[in-house]
Amino acid sequence: MINAETLAQRGAQTVRANGIDIAYVEAGDGPPLLLLHGGLASTGPLWAGSRVAYVDHMATLAKRFRVIAPDTRGSGASVHGDGGASFAVLADDVLALIEALSLDRPMLAGFSEGAATATIVAIRAPGSVRALAAHAGYDIFNPEAAVFTMGRAIFGGNPEATEADPDAAEAAFNGMPAMAATFATMKADYDSAQGDRHWRRYLQLFFERAIHSPGYTFDDYRAITAPTLILTGDRDHFCSVEEGALAYRNLSAGELAILPDTDHAITPVVIDTTINFLLRHVHD
Repeated sequence: MINAETLAQRGAQTVRANGIDIAYVEAGDGPPLLLLHGGLASTGPLWAGSRVAYVDHMATLAKRFRVIAPDTRGSGASVHGDGGASFAVLADDVLALIEALSLDRPMLAGFSEGAATATIVAIRAPGSVRALAAHAGYDIFNPEAAVFTMGRAIFGGNPEATEADPDAAEAAFNGMPAMAATFATMKADYDSAQGDRHWRRYLQLFFERAIHSPGYTFDDYRAITAPTLILTGDRDHFCSVEEGALAYRNLSAGELAILPDTDHAITPVVIDTTINFLLRHVHD
């Protein structure tokens, strides 16, 4: 259990849902919006200034919505508990959080892994979602996606790895100047919340869902009934424009936004595009 002082430092609170205490931060008082962060990140204040976290954009979103931003189990201040942490489990966490907070068909938005989780929620429980803004994260719905082999190589040390190798992962990130700071922030954030070397445990949980298909494909997007925005940058190195178009074409109420000169990052334009989409569907 995370102590009260740590939660206060993070501006967070917890609620019991799906068998764990989910830590979340909340801001604003408009229509409810569940905001799901990407892999390796969290809602903690150490992520201020990061291009792969929502922390710097919470105030902007809170002007329009009641933003509820949880830490994924095992990350930040959400203690994992027992068992695995597959995408199915993460989706169950979101659905349990909706119930625990008595939210009436909230809107969902997420980036990267958070977008993938939000999409699975909308596939599995269409009636629970008012609208979905999925920024990247759709690459994993291609069972042959290169990201699975990449995950083994980076987080396991080689393309055939069957378990995480935290030392190899650290070396790989330190060899990519643009990503080294993200890895360092992850280590500092997770360890400050859950104890020394917790980041190593998290990587094992993350590895288990990062190396293979979650069991859903682009065909499953047909089950989504909520208005859905597929959003990506034209320079995103994980999520191609072509796959984004495939996801969009399988939606019954879809929109597609390709942002120019944008890579795998949360930018002010991404936030503006997300807000504009969600506001058009507040009363759906």
